[in-house]
Amino acid sequence: MITVLAVHFAVAVVAPLLFRKFGRNSFYALAAVPAASFIWLLLQHDAVYSGAVSSDSAIAEAIPWVPALQLELAFRMDALAWVMSLLVLGVGALVLVYCARYFKNKDDYLGGFGAQLLAFAGAMFGLVTADDLLLMFIFWELTTVLSYLLIGYARTRLSARRSALQALVVTTAGGLAMLVGLIILGSTAGTYRIQAILDMAPALVTGPAAGAVSAAVVLILIGAITKSALVPFHFWLPGAMAAPTPVSAYLHAAAMVKAGIYLVARLAPGFAGIPPWLPIVLGLGLATLLVGGYRALRQTDIKLILAYGTVSQLGFLTMVVGLGTPDAALAGLALLLAHGLFKATLFLVVGIIDHQTGTRDIRKLSGVYGSARALAIVAAIGAASMAGVPPLAGYVAKESVFEAFIQYSSESGTGPWLLGGVVLGSVLTFAYSARFMWGAFAVKPGVEPTAFKPIKPAFLAAPAILSLLTILYGLWPAPVDGWIQPYAELFVDGSGSSPGHLALWHGITPALGLTAATFALGLAMFYGRNAVARLQALVPGWIDADRAYQQTIGALDDTAVWVTGRTQRGSLFFYLSVILTVAFVLPLTALLVANKPLPRGLYVIDPGSPLQLVAGAGVVIGALAAVRANKRFLAVLMVSVTGYGIALMFALQGAPDLALTQMLVETIILVAFVLAMRSLPAALRDRTGGKYRVIRVVIGLAFGATMIFVAIYALGARVAEPVSLQFPQLAYEGGGGLNVVNVTLVDIRAWDTFGEISVLALAATGVASLIFVRGRGDRIRTAATVAEGTVGRWTGARGSTRDDAALAMNRRFAAATRDAWLVAGRTLAPERRSIIFEVVTRLIFHSMIVFSIYLLLAGHNLPGGGFAGGLTAGLALTIRYLAGGRFELREATPVGAGTLLGIGLATAAAAGMTPLLLGGQVFQSAIVELWLPVFGDIKFVTSTIFDIGVYVVVVGLALDVLRSLGAEIDEHFEEQPESSDEGPSDDAPSDDDEGGLTAETADAETTARGKA
Repeated sequence: MITVLAVHFAVAVVAPLLFRKFGRNSFYALAAVPAASFIWLLLQHDAVYSGAVSSDSAIAEAIPWVPALQLELAFRMDALAWVMSLLVLGVGALVLVYCARYFKNKDDYLGGFGAQLLAFAGAMFGLVTADDLLLMFIFWELTTVLSYLLIGYARTRLSARRSALQALVVTTAGGLAMLVGLIILGSTAGTYRIQAILDMAPALVTGPAAGAVSAAVVLILIGAITKSALVPFHFWLPGAMAAPTPVSAYLHAAAMVKAGIYLVARLAPGFAGIPPWLPIVLGLGLATLLVGGYRALRQTDIKLILAYGTVSQLGFLTMVVGLGTPDAALAGLALLLAHGLFKATLFLVVGIIDHQTGTRDIRKLSGVYGSARALAIVAAIGAASMAGVPPLAGYVAKESVFEAFIQYSSESGTGPWLLGGVVLGSVLTFAYSARFMWGAFAVKPGVEPTAFKPIKPAFLAAPAILSLLTILYGLWPAPVDGWIQPYAELFVDGSGSSPGHLALWHGITPALGLTAATFALGLAMFYGRNAVARLQALVPGWIDADRAYQQTIGALDDTAVWVTGRTQRGSLFFYLSVILTVAFVLPLTALLVANKPLPRGLYVIDPGSPLQLVAGAGVVIGALAAVRANKRFLAVLMVSVTGYGIALMFALQGAPDLALTQMLVETIILVAFVLAMRSLPAALRDRTGGKYRVIRVVIGLAFGATMIFVAIYALGARVAEPVSLQFPQLAYEGGGGLNVVNVTLVDIRAWDTFGEISVLALAATGVASLIFVRGRGDRIRTAATVAEGTVGRWTGARGSTRDDAALAMNRRFAAATRDAWLVAGRTLAPERRSIIFEVVTRLIFHSMIVFSIYLLLAGHNLPGGGFAGGLTAGLALTIRYLAGGRFELREATPVGAGTLLGIGLATAAAAGMTPLLLGGQVFQSAIVELWLPVFGDIKFVTSTIFDIGVYVVVVGLALDVLRSLGAEIDEHFEEQPESSDEGPSDDAPSDDDEGGLTAETADAETTARGKA
């Protein structure tokens, strides 16, 4: 089973490549995957059905995933999963074959569509075979996402996008409710294995947690109801008909909507006896059966007739599989298979009609039978099976359904209402089946014959095969009966009663009489369709679930606008006031309610470290100075003073790693702020003025004081031994290092660190997106490239060239390779250069790079690590950029920031996954001890490779900041023309801007003149 899933998803990944080379014929290659899986499934028949008929008759596979959380990749193939897989894989293969002739090579997005459809088949197979509640939910939501993409295939059509979003919202909402139910059920049972829960179901529904189990099952049923489009959530399924017809045939007839039916069938053996079960499945199922059939008779689009017919049949299926008796279980799976066959057939027929005629409107279709008799015969078989006409699969299944409800009505004392509702729904089914055939193929008076292109055999093959299977099922139901009996036996109670059997002829029975009455009333309703239409016209138009959904969404939008308008006011004071007020009111209330005394042994300054008083005073002074500063640079500098003061506090408390990291972070942040502030005015307005000054002071003081007491109470509330006390031993014995902080980051909690560096990469990408807008701008142009470009711009602006010797000198100095280590002399204007800074940069740059590598390698045993080393290397690049400008940064880092971020993440991921491939666990470390000449004994810990990834990511982040807030803003400034006294001209540059030359060209020219 795991192999089948892996092949489906693997081929789905490469599907777009196949479509690029082979076009729509690639669908045949994709169809081979579920077809081969279908053959494999047939070969598993003996393994699944061998032995006694019991819950143990199954094949199972399980791979531990997260044992501590009881998460497993657990799969189980029993009778129910085997029958469902027949539909998922068999119909899936035929639909993919059909797609090869339905679509055209010039259709857009075929590669993505084929990949999504194949992945959907794999997800549905995983859903029906999963034996773990959470694993099943993962596949459940995967089908939701894939159906959203498939419904919205025609992404340029508003109706397709709207329908896809509607389906996503409804099914996801139900899925969230279902997730809560699954967690409650798994937690109550003590296991998430589905079969284990069903085995202990009798004890769960009668035990002390029966209420919680009932609530959990109701929540799970909500997910099934939304997925299978039952009332009141039935409206999304007809809307999803905006999808291509193959999607409708597979997702909305044979596969996806059956997921809810499957879930009801899976839970019914254990939980059909709880009080809320029958009212939900019978009440909503009957309402859906009648509403869907009623709405189908109003449609003029043959695809919508089938869509509402599907809604009706889904309600019918829910009633049968949820009834909880052996006969109903047998009838339910029989009807499920029959429905998959005839409804997929009919949808594929609709696709052919639409493809060959260009319309699906029954008011325009006329005489199609005369042009496509083979198609009409195939459609007639499917429609007759849907109506329950013998000797087809639908008749066999519906006879067993009538038998089950007749028996249930007599035993339960429910009276005739339930059975009468089932019969009425069957009458509606017969009527809309006849309406479909008449609308699609009949000759209509006064309507021009519909032009119909000839059908190629390959196009008709898939529905023809399905119709033949429908006939075979009806004439020979014994194999299907054998497939279903093991599941039906699960409902046998102690009375010794056993389920019946599927057969084409049961004799003269009440069920046969109900079938005859259904045919008679159905024919009468079809022939009296005009009278029926007049009665339907009397129903008020406001009774519409889709309209109710739209009004609900509209009300949510209005509420969101109202709330946003009153909270997102564009006032920083308002935002901070709300955040800080909540942040201190709630903790303060909790402290006052608890009314606990302060912990003992409090002191303001550590007696052993009086320098803390100096550091604390520096932090306070820096904070007050930042508040009172009237220049942006001074404010940022004072904020950094507070950061450096906190770094000193860390150092005084014996935390050199934290101190080093804090100092480096503060420095790089200071640089980033200073670079960004170049685009802002230098002066700050008086932020403490105005009528809210007192409120600001009160909120600030209250928040600060509350956080002090929260910290005191939190530190004094510990009653257990801290987990961190074991960290030194774990770091040395398990992580092979003496630096507890670094070993914790790269070994003990490597998952957290990997998440953090992923966030760093995302943050860098976000900053780059905000700055670059049109492109990331990973690579900075060289000085030579810019010089060529500026000459071209000057020539185009002036219409003439300057002195050839000057231009030649310009290019030579801009592109010179002699003494290229620090190119500031050729790329920076003289007023921006600092000879002292350049000399210092030449002296310390290489030392800082070497020191950063030392911090990286020594961090396992001494203060340092990949994060600190990466920050040090980033500061070295910062110094080089400040000394030489953006071209110097380009010379220093020929590799793009995005590339570095990717390499770093890939290195860290490889360090985590490699142990898994070698039989270990993710992010498991190994200690390698060896002796090398000169170096002697060496102890290498593989987590250092992970730390190297962290180092590269941090360097990439620093480079991205420098290129975004530094080089890119530099280029924007340099490309802005200098203004003359008369103001800028729209036609040509002024005389004062040297012909529109950018700054780097002017600087190079100045240098050239000086050397000349």
